[in-house]
Amino acid sequence: MTGPDALVLTGGDAVPAELAPLLPSDAFVVAADSGLEHAHALGRTVDLVVGDLDSVDPDALAAAKAAGAVVERHPVEKDATDFELALDAARARGAQRITVVGGYGGRLDHFLANALVLGSARWGDAEIVAWIGRARVTVVREHTEIRGRVGSLCTLLAVGGPARGVATSGLRYPLDDEVLLPGSTRGVSNEHAVPTAAVTVRVGTVLAVQPNALDDEMGS
Repeated sequence: MTGPDALVLTGGDAVPAELAPLLPSDAFVVAADSGLEHAHALGRTVDLVVGDLDSVDPDALAAAKAAGAVVERHPVEKDATDFELALDAARARGAQRITVVGGYGGRLDHFLANALVLGSARWGDAEIVAWIGRARVTVVREHTEIRGRVGSLCTLLAVGGPARGVATSGLRYPLDDEVLLPGSTRGVSNEHAVPTAAVTVRVGTVLAVQPNALDDEMGS
């Protein structure tokens, strides 16, 4: 890859086409198995297809190969989800900013596992943002600014261990050098008090979840 941006497409429900202009235009595009099928809706050409390929459409895969995509096939019986493999592939190619796009897909176990994968310390200092349907999930390890309409929801969830020194500005219910614990709902259902808020974490990782982010971006 030639730049620091990667776009990872995961499987699941159809993604909103209006998301397309919000995605990095010059990113290296990685499709995790059936995530390949989202590429057409988003108007993107896939550079790499990763996974066991047990759910990808054969015609879509053939078309991707014909367009120059590289395919990394993995065994069906493996120790990582296709999504985790796709993140590995993006980081191995030097991605520093990773945007993930996908849907729910009907498998609660996969959905929860992949949400936890997002916050893994394995991705080091990479900036990761995920679009799941119309929601945006921003991985916060040190300091991040997040956009949203005034009154729009923003939930903060600690993952991978306690998040210490959590502070916010621009949210209705401020946090000031607080500890958020995994499994606690302390950070659920906060709201934007201003359009651009900020979240700081001294130690640990927080997922900032904005359920209505795409609607906010579209101004609806």
